[in-house]
Amino acid sequence: MTSLDTLTDEVFGKRGTAKRDAMENRLKEEVDAYFVGEAIRKMRQAQNITQEELGKRVGVQKAQISRLEKGKSIITLPTMSRIFQALGVTTASLDLGIGGKVALW
Repeated sequence: MTSLDTLTDEVFGKRGTAKRDAMENRLKEEVDAYFVGEAIRKMRQAQNITQEELGKRVGVQKAQISRLEKGKSIITLPTMSRIFQALGVTTASLDLGIGGKVALW
């Protein structure tokens, strides 16, 4: 039996190598995209808005809303702003830890 850590090291390299860092960064982006998509979907459904209607409010196609909700597309800050404002989120901030909070919109 081989451990997952050993297999990961064999396939992507040890921690700190360029290949391993790239894989871990890509995985983090995908996880973040999933959670943002879930937030969009939950807020949209709570307001009984279809993907098509949200897309019209934002100025994108229904397919783009679907991809974002599934975490299949990385969302840009301008698009995130338009979507959440269309869902009634009037302010948002980014917590930078010791750097403080930055207003996004």
